[in-house]
Amino acid sequence: MVATNVANASTPGYVRRSVLLSENVVAGSTSGIRTDGIARSQNEAITAERRNLTSDLAQADVLSSTWRTISSRVGDTADGNGLFKTFANFESALSNLALTPESGADASVVLNSANAIVQEFHSLSQLAVSLRTEADREIAQGRDIVNSALKTIEQLNGKISSMDRTTGEAAALIDERGRVLDTISEYLSVKAVPRNYGMIDVVTPEGVFLLAGTARQVEFDASSAFGPDQTIGNGALSGLSVDGISLTPGSSSYGAVSSGLFGALFTLRDQDLPSFSTQLDTLAEDLITRLSDDAIDPTKTPGDPGLFIDSAGTGAPGLAARIAINAAVDPAQGGATWRLRDGLGAIAQGPTGDSTILNAMLGSIKSVNSISSNGIQGAFSSTEMVAQFATMSGQKRVQNETVLSSISTQHTMLRDAEQAENGVDVDVQMQELILIEQAYAANARVIEIASQMINRLMEI
Repeated sequence: MVATNVANASTPGYVRRSVLLSENVVAGSTSGIRTDGIARSQNEAITAERRNLTSDLAQADVLSSTWRTISSRVGDTADGNGLFKTFANFESALSNLALTPESGADASVVLNSANAIVQEFHSLSQLAVSLRTEADREIAQGRDIVNSALKTIEQLNGKISSMDRTTGEAAALIDERGRVLDTISEYLSVKAVPRNYGMIDVVTPEGVFLLAGTARQVEFDASSAFGPDQTIGNGALSGLSVDGISLTPGSSSYGAVSSGLFGALFTLRDQDLPSFSTQLDTLAEDLITRLSDDAIDPTKTPGDPGLFIDSAGTGAPGLAARIAINAAVDPAQGGATWRLRDGLGAIAQGPTGDSTILNAMLGSIKSVNSISSNGIQGAFSSTEMVAQFATMSGQKRVQNETVLSSISTQHTMLRDAEQAENGVDVDVQMQELILIEQAYAANARVIEIASQMINRLMEI
C-alpha cells in the first residue's frame, strides 16, 4: 500500500491510503494482527471548500481573460492604438485639412481616417458578437460535460454501493468520483451529500439537486444569432435549467448559480458584452450627431446626416455595426472628397481656400458635450469620450485581474492544505518503507533463529 501511495503521488485526485490493522484473537489469546481493509485519509471539509474556490477561480479566469482581450482590442490611450488612435488620427487629419483646404491629398487623408473609424466600429461590434457566440457555445459544451459527469457519478455510486468499501478497488472508485466532482465544480459550485452504502447526491449551494439517486438533466439550447435584439429577457436566448428550475446566473430563480464557468459565460453573454455593444452604439451615435449639426453645413438638407451616417437609417440598437461614410464625399460610392470642404449638398466646387465648413466640423469634434448614457457619464469632446470608453474597458480588465489574483492565491493555499491532509508526502512514505523493511528483516531473523533452534533440537 505504501508503494502504491508513492507511485500515485502525482496522480490528480488520489487520496493517500493506509492499511487498517487490528489484533487477531484466537481462543482468547493474541495471535498476531490482521488487516481490516483500506482507509482513505481524506479531509472532506477542506476538499469541499477547495471545490468552491475552484468554481470561483474558473469564473474569474474567464472574465479576466475576456476583458484582457477586449481592453487590448479597444486600445490604451497611453500608446494610442485601437479606437482611440483612429479618432485621434481623424481629428488631426481634419485639422490639417482646415489649414490647407485646397489640398486634395489632405482631403483623401481625412476620408481614409474616417473610413478607419467606421472599420474600427464594425470590427469591435463584430468582436462583441463573436465573444457572445463563443460564450453560448461553451455553455452548450459545459451542459454536455456536466450531464456526462452526473451520469458517471450515478454509475460509480452503483458500483461502490455493491462492494466492500474497505477494499482498494472501492478506494480507487471513490477517488474517480472525486475527480468527476472536480470537473463539475469548474462549471458550477456543488456539494456532495453522503447517502447510505457509500453513495452521494450532488446538490448546488442554492439547494437544487443535480443528482438524487439518479442524475438529472441540465438543459440549455444553443443559439445561432447574437444581435442586439437577441436577449435572454425576450426569450431569444436560452437559459440554464434542471427539471424546470432555472439555474441561469442573474435570474430571479432561487436556484440561480453565481460562480463557475457557467456564471462567467452567462455574465459575458447577457450582461458585459451587450453593455459593451451599447456603449459602442453611444460613441457612434455621438459622432454621427456631432457632424450632422445643420449649423455646420448650410448646403445639406436640414435634418439629413453629415459625414457619418446610419446605413439603415433606423437608429435602432446595433448602430456601431451600421455606421458608414456619407456617399457624397466617397469617390468609391460616386461622391467627391472636395465636398468635405464645400458641403455635402454642393453640386460644384467652391473657393479652394474656404475652410468654413471644415473649421465648423473640427469645432464640433472638439466641443465638450455632456452625456449620461449606457454607463458613460461626464462632459467630453469626441476623442475624449473614446478615451473614457477605453479607460472603462481598462478598468474592467484591472478589476477582473485583481479578483483573479486574489482567488488564485486563496485557491493555491487551500489546494496545498488539501494536499498536506489528503495527498502523498513521498518523504514520509519512504520512511514508512524503511520501517517496514526493518520490521520484515527483524521478523525474518526471528524465524531464521527459531528454525535453527528446532534443527539443533532435532540433531540432539
